[in-house]
Amino acid sequence: MEKENQTSVSEFLLLGFSSWPGQQALLFALFLCLYLTGIFGNLLILLAIGSDRRLHTPMYFFLVNLSLVDLCLPSATVPKMLLNIQTQTQSISYPGCLAQMYFCMMFANMDNFLLTVMAYDRYVAICHPLRYSTIMAQRLCASLVAVPWIIAILNPLLHTLMMAHLHFCSNNIIHHFFCDINSLLPLSCSDTSLNQLMVLVVVGLIFVVPSVCILASYILIVSAVMKVPSVQGKLKAFSTCGSHLALVILFYGAITGVYMSPSSN
Repeated sequence: MEKENQTSVSEFLLLGFSSWPGQQALLFALFLCLYLTGIFGNLLILLAIGSDRRLHTPMYFFLVNLSLVDLCLPSATVPKMLLNIQTQTQSISYPGCLAQMYFCMMFANMDNFLLTVMAYDRYVAICHPLRYSTIMAQRLCASLVAVPWIIAILNPLLHTLMMAHLHFCSNNIIHHFFCDINSLLPLSCSDTSLNQLMVLVVVGLIFVVPSVCILASYILIVSAVMKVPSVQGKLKAFSTCGSHLALVILFYGAITGVYMSPSSN
């Protein structure tokens, strides 16, 4: 008898943008340009911060980690997508699909944690400017990065190991351009109730708690800034967190659009 955790599916098919057969060359050029732009942009940030000692501050330390994550996150999905577009294939191996799912979750989690840490950094800088250097000491900054990395590594490992014990029968079509856990679970012919519960609880906590912390930080920041008497002082305070707020809106806006929109064929 076949073991329960043995899979009869050796590969999955990433449909991605295959429904647009006439635009494959355009899609390849578009995503390649966007990918290279993101890679070079983050590399420039790393080089700029690394070469200027005046930028060796907590805020730029967190930005370095964010740039590293933003280098790795698209690299887990885009090269495979470009290869599939170029070769006119949609296949990805079973182990490759699990590996892609793991790294996507890991770097997305870390992106989420770093945005939360940077929100706290901006809160301390604006609400407690005189105590900033004391509060944001080197040991605290290292802990604020090390602990999220540990969680970001272990959390997707749990989901990947649980996914590896599921049985996949004949359905191997993924209506996405990368292996996402929410796209893989419906394909399994095993009982996925425990997997879905873990996704709901663990992933929910990992994204809900940081988003609440970011919201609380900005409520306190706005409250403190509104007490500044001069308009110039208010604009200066808001300008220090404007880029971070834009990143938060883009990150959570994309997640909301992808995972919280009504399902459709």
